Amino acid sequence: MARPVIGIICNRSLLNDQYPVHAGGTMNTEAIARVAGAGAVLLPADPDIIGVEDVLRLCDGVLFTGGRPNVHPEEYGQEATEAHGDFDRARDRLTLPLIREMVARGQPFLGICRGFQEVNVAMGGALHPEIRDLPGKMNHRMPPDGTLEEKFALRHPVSFTENGPFARLFGGAEVMTNTLHGQGITEPGARVVIDGYAPDGTPEAIYIEEAPGFAVAVQWHPEWNAEADPVSRPLFTAFGQAAAAWAEGRKTPFSPQPAKLAKA
Repeated sequence: MARPVIGIICNRSLLNDQYPVHAGGTMNTEAIARVAGAGAVLLPADPDIIGVEDVLRLCDGVLFTGGRPNVHPEEYGQEATEAHGDFDRARDRLTLPLIREMVARGQPFLGICRGFQEVNVAMGGALHPEIRDLPGKMNHRMPPDGTLEEKFALRHPVSFTENGPFARLFGGAEVMTNTLHGQGITEPGARVVIDGYAPDGTPEAIYIEEAPGFAVAVQWHPEWNAEADPVSRPLFTAFGQAAAAWAEGRKTPFSPQPAKLAKA
């Protein structure tokens, strides 16, 4: 049987510091292919190249990836400052309406890091440009130096609602995650349920209340070591199952059954 197809939102980049490209990290494609069990398709993040309806028709699910540019604060009613960093307005124009349409249709998606923030903004929520500047918050940013292993190392626990959907998915109310982000949620959007928090109270895991399909996002980067990591593996597996169900004409809300936390 044909595998479901999951689209992966690309980011603009320069190849060899010269040639503009729409790029997608191999960690994302490998997590989709090897753990979610789906075919991976890279999607240029520009609605002038591929529109919302095109994506909905082509893909059984969408992975909203991390990326250096941030969602423009105009999207949540604020003015841009130097602290907000770089932007990609073309990606904003594609992903924000795409998320809203996927929520309405019940078409499955998973948001990661910037994708997590996109989901919140798409639903009417707001962000802070630099979480570490808020009182009592830790530095969630990627370590500036070191190997990839050191940058993606597990750095803090995330606690979930007891017997909530994330706790059931992971088989426990607390897991260890990496952290490589500067921005964070300050106001949740409509129907955005914050179900996981870092020790400093920073939101780390969300889902859309009463969404007819798999509508989930996390602030950490589960694509790193996804095949072996005991948290990444069930998350991508559940996403892949939701995409497979959509390909068969079924919608699967985010309501996993209790499961034992897998061992690495």
